[in-house]
Order: sequence, then C-alpha cells, then structure tokens
Amino acid sequence: QVQLVESGGGLVQAGGSLRLSCAASGRTFTYYDMGWFRQAPGKEREFVAVINWSGGSTYYADSVNGRFTISRDNAKNTVYLQMNSLKPEDTAVYYCAASPRSHAPALAMSTSSYQYWGQGTQVTVSS
Repeated sequence: QVQLVESGGGLVQAGGSLRLSCAASGRTFTYYDMGWFRQAPGKEREFVAVINWSGGSTYYADSVNGRFTISRDNAKNTVYLQMNSLKPEDTAVYYCAASPRSHAPALAMSTSSYQYWGQGTQVTVSS
C-alpha cells in the first residue's frame, strides 16, 4: 500500500505560480513512477505530467509543457509540480498518483495505469 497526500493548492492570479507537493508513505517510494492529473468541474480527469522512478525521465501534456515542471526527491518521498504562468483554464483539483510500472507516454497518460491516488488539492486561477 502507498498513501499519497497532496498539498500546496490555493488561489492565484493568472500569470502567477504555485508549487504542489505530494508526500508518499508506505512501500518504497522508488518502486513507483509518479504522475499528476487534474480534474475540472464537469470534466474527466486528465493527465498533466509523469516522472519515472529515478527522476531521469519526464513527460508532459501539451497544455502544460513549458509552464509546469515535475520533479521528485526520493530521500523525502515527495514529488512536486511547479506551475508557472498559470491560466484560468488550469483551475482544477490536482491529484498525484503512483504507478508500480514504467509506461510509454501513451499509457502513462491513462488513469488506469496508476494504482494509488491522493485525495487531491484545489488550484484556482483567477483572471
């Protein structure tokens, strides 16, 4: 079992920045690739970014590429999502998720590839 707890969400103006954190406990953190997803009201949960177990490989959704950065600190069992140049359309509940296997990007973008999920943190970007 892996428990995931997100933090760092909040209200920010368009153009601003936030850094989300996801703290993991339970099984060895380095067993897992870690992803960030988001879900806006009335929409399906969508992929944001993924990082492999070592931190050496990352992949981003086109909508956030160049603005968001995913990273991890395995010594702290934590994965981060640095969000810059935020836009109102980034408003959503952001979830971190853990996958026990590494996937090609097409599969890493699917919620079904992830075994554990956090409870989510709200990010609201005002215009």
